[in-house]
Order: sequence, then structure tokens, then C-alpha cells
Amino acid sequence: MKLSEIIQKTLPFGYIFLVALGIIKESIYYYQVGINILKYSNIMDVLISPIADLTSTPIILLGFTIFILVLYSASFLISKNFNKDWLKKKIGSKKPLSDITEEEVRAYFGKYFISMFAFGLLCFFLGLGLGSGSKVASKISNNELKYDYEITFGDGQTKEIYLIGSNSSNYFYVEKGNKNVKISPVGAIKSVEITTNKVLNK
Repeated sequence: MKLSEIIQKTLPFGYIFLVALGIIKESIYYYQVGINILKYSNIMDVLISPIADLTSTPIILLGFTIFILVLYSASFLISKNFNKDWLKKKIGSKKPLSDITEEEVRAYFGKYFISMFAFGLLCFFLGLGLGSGSKVASKISNNELKYDYEITFGDGQTKEIYLIGSNSSNYFYVEKGNKNVKISPVGAIKSVEITTNKVLNK
């Protein structure tokens, strides 16, 4: 079986794995500020969560792209050298090198690169969830938040907030002067304004 065929067969399982990692990341992130995010999410939030994380900032997207390119380049290099003895030695088979077929080499390295890809994604999502959640929780506890959003409710009332996150159903935030985490349904919000836009106000 060719390496490309192995990858194609694992793509559906790969997306399920990606969704699972997204759920784990979101759960870890929001748990650190006292929210069980699964209670406030619908199926669409769950499905798009990992894609949203990977494209959240140019740095993350660039890093993920480089990671993919490195794995692809390595698999391409190996695909051109399947019959080389130095690759066959990596398998660690008890067979003589001459008895190891190209098919065995392809299968071994196909699984190897898929495992590397899965491990890289696992580290990324766990690190993002733990790191981001811990940072936000620490800022809330130490009153170090920068309130760079204004939220206006349906009744016209406006509040300065730190936006922890949002999904298709709810906004999660902390009001200025109050350390309590609040959850407001999207339907109750008239508008959300970015008062300090780091991208536009450089």
C-alpha cells in the first residue's frame, strides 16, 4: 500500500481525532475559569472548534503549516528511497535486509508519520488549552485583565469587559470591577465592540 493511500484511508479518523482534541482543548481552557463548556456548546461549535484554533492567529497557522510541510517533505524523501538499506534498518526487523520488501517499508513509515502528526496535534491542543486557560485564570485572580471590549445588551446597557471566549450560543466574560465570570446568551447581546484593537491600532 502506498503512503498516499495510507494517508487517504486515515483522513476520516484523523478528523474525528482532531475534533476530539478540540473538545479536550476547550474543556481544559474553560475548566480553569470554572466553566463546563460542553454544557454551553452545540454540535456545530464542537465541529469547527479545532479549525478555529488552528487559524486563530497567523503565528499558529504558520507553525502548523510548517509542521505539515516538514512531515510532507520527509515522507516525500522517504518515498524516493524505499529500497535503500538505511531505511530498512530503521524497521528493526529480524529479517535480513534483502528480505524486507518495499511494501513493509512503506507501511512502517506510513504509520510512523501518522503517529508523528497525531502526537504533534496532541501537544499543540493540550499546550494551548493548559497555557491559555492558566494565563486567563491567573489574570482574573490577580486583577490584571485588560478590558478591551464593550458589550451592549438589548436594553441599551453597556459594560466594559474582558472577553474570555464565545461560541454560537454564548459569550463568556468578566466585567470591569468584578472578578466573577459571566455567561450571556447571544440573543441578549445587541453588540460587542473592540475598544482596543491590537491589529488596527499599532
